[in-house]
Amino acid sequence: MNDPMTIITVTSASLAALSIATFAGLKGWQGWLEVKRLELSGNVRREGRSPAGDMIEVADLKERVRKLESIAACIDL
Repeated sequence: MNDPMTIITVTSASLAALSIATFAGLKGWQGWLEVKRLELSGNVRREGRSPAGDMIEVADLKERVRKLESIAACIDL
């Protein structure tokens, strides 16, 4: 292990691995910051929904409210 070429090779590989991990971490951090920036600015792209989708969502919300009311009244479903 005292061979200078082995030490240089191991050190180079370690430095390359550290550089790759750092680069990947920074790209992930920048992506997360961009997502938060978009959330704060309110620039969320939304596609139009059909009336059927709205009716399904309203029915789902009514079901949730019914379950919460039954929990509040201590009634098991």
